[in-house]
Amino acid sequence: MAATDLQRVRHPESSPGASARHEVRFPPSDPTVRQDQEFCEVKLDDSFKRIRFHDYGKIYEIAGLYEQIFYERLECSSHKRVSMMLSDVLRERGENPSQLRVVEVGAGNGVVAEEFRRIGVESIVGIDILPEARMAAERDRPGVYDNYFVCDLTKLEPETLAALSLQRPNCLVTVAALGFGDIPPAAFEAAFNLVTPGGWIAFNAKLNFLSSADESGFAALLRKMIGAGVIEIEAYRVYCHRRSVRGDRLYYAALVARKRADIPSTGLRDTQSVHGVTPLPQK
Repeated sequence: MAATDLQRVRHPESSPGASARHEVRFPPSDPTVRQDQEFCEVKLDDSFKRIRFHDYGKIYEIAGLYEQIFYERLECSSHKRVSMMLSDVLRERGENPSQLRVVEVGAGNGVVAEEFRRIGVESIVGIDILPEARMAAERDRPGVYDNYFVCDLTKLEPETLAALSLQRPNCLVTVAALGFGDIPPAAFEAAFNLVTPGGWIAFNAKLNFLSSADESGFAALLRKMIGAGVIEIEAYRVYCHRRSVRGDRLYYAALVARKRADIPSTGLRDTQSVHGVTPLPQK
């Protein structure tokens, strides 16, 4: 990795944007509040404003708030878990991370990209539907992405698709972005088809979104992808993604897979088996 690359690789807590400190308060414990309803209050202009954790645009507008909430207070570990799992699989397969051309979907403010730079990835393109995400990445982690596209993967403009295709991605990464309606299955399919066959897929999801009880549609898509042979799971691990506001452990699964083929435009046949992945362990 070049010296310039080493200079731009930082831990989330040491990045320029993460140095800003905010007065943040969390609500009393309430067992009826779902994960996608969690919120905090942040002091802005001498008064406290309520911000939902899934209002990412509002969080990205405030330098350092994302890191302070998710990494300091709630102990999020997924950026490290997914990157290190992929690094381990590559080492076992005798492949070098420097040869990856990563496209990261749901890129946010670049926390995940930093970790992939750290394991030796030299080419990373970010995609997010929020313009605030790109603004935050450019503000907090300048240079961590080679390019950053703000777009809807289900409605790609021809020029955006052409630009992404020119990157010749051989690795798709998405961390803490699947489920809850943030990245629908159709968007994941579109991103998956950007990756060349033989490339790598590294992602995570809440256990609920990988189980038979899933209502997001992602579990069904994964079953079909594996049943149709378009991906092969290389590694799978359940771990604590972060703490909830109440302090409970939130369990996710991280997966690394090899892409074998595109998802056909006609869709995938239905299948009931997910060779070794379903049923998933529950916590």
